[in-house]
Amino acid sequence: MKYVNPLRLKVLMMMFFVTGIVGIIVGLKVAPPNTSLLITFMGVINISLGGFFGWVFLNQTPQSDNKRKKKRDNN
Repeated sequence: MKYVNPLRLKVLMMMFFVTGIVGIIVGLKVAPPNTSLLITFMGVINISLGGFFGWVFLNQTPQSDNKRKKKRDNN
């Protein structure tokens, strides 16, 4: 998987978590009964995406600072 800037991952993670929490609250409290299930389900999907980006953030390896040094060590 390609290396992604940690700041970008944190922003995506927070965006999905906050949107998911708001979606669940709106789906359970505010929405009319015929659309509440759909909005709540979309909130759960957003929380799942936030969890995926959190997993990527925690499991990616740090990017090497000097690529020439790495190339020299392999030869």
